[in-house]
Amino acid sequence: MAILEIRNVSKFFGGLAANSDVSFEVNEGMIMGLIGPNGAGKTTLFNCITGYYPPSKGEVVFDGKRMNGLQPDKVCKLGMARTWQKVRPLAKMTLLDNVMVGALCRTNSLKVAREMAMEQIGVVRLEHKAGFLAGGLPIGERKKLEVARVLATRPKLLLLDEVMGGLNPAESEDIIKLILDIKAQGKITQMVIEHDMKAIMRISDRIVVLNSGEKLAEGEPQEIVNNPEVVAAYLGTE
Repeated sequence: MAILEIRNVSKFFGGLAANSDVSFEVNEGMIMGLIGPNGAGKTTLFNCITGYYPPSKGEVVFDGKRMNGLQPDKVCKLGMARTWQKVRPLAKMTLLDNVMVGALCRTNSLKVAREMAMEQIGVVRLEHKAGFLAGGLPIGERKKLEVARVLATRPKLLLLDEVMGGLNPAESEDIIKLILDIKAQGKITQMVIEHDMKAIMRISDRIVVLNSGEKLAEGEPQEIVNNPEVVAAYLGTE
C-alpha cells in the first residue's frame, strides 16, 4: 500500500522548471532511493513533499491526505520528517537537547521528551555523547544527530537528504547500517537522496531517477544501474 503518492508534481521558479510532471508512489515499509545528477531537482522535490515549497502543479498525498498548502510543522505532526543536506544542529545546545526539540513535536512534557530523545540517541548509538555540545561534534556524529532528531518526531515517513554526504567510508557504513536497522524495525518508510551509487544500490528497494527536473527512470536497483539513459545522464554521451 502506498504511503506517499507524488502525482504530476511540478515546481517553477519564474520560468525555470525545477521539477516537471513527476509521478511515483512509495509503499509502506520500503526504502525508495532518489538519485540524479547535480541540479536534477531532488532536494526541490523533497521541499515540495514536506511543505517547504508549495507545488506549482500536481498533488502530494501522504497517508491518504492531500499535503498541498500545509506548512512543514503540520506535515511533521502528520508523520513526515526530513533531514537536510547541510546539517543544522542547534550548536550551543547539547546533543540531547537537540533531539528533545524533535520529541517536543509529540509531547509538552520535558520529562517525556527527554525519555523519547534518549531512546533515539540509543538508536544512532551516541549515548556517550548525549551531554556534548552539538556544535563540537564531528560531521559523522552531527549527521546521526539529525537522524535522531527526526526520529524523535515519531515519523511514518523519513526523508534523508544526502545523509552520507561528506563522510568517510567508515562513517558512511555506519549510516548505511542505521538506515537498514530502521527498515528492519518495520515501522518507518524511508526516502533517501544519495550520490553514492554503491550505497543507494545496497539500501534501496526501488529507485527513482531525476534528470533536469523530470523523472528519467524508476525501477529496482539492478534495472536502474543497467539503464543506458541513466548511465548517459550520469556519465554523459560521446
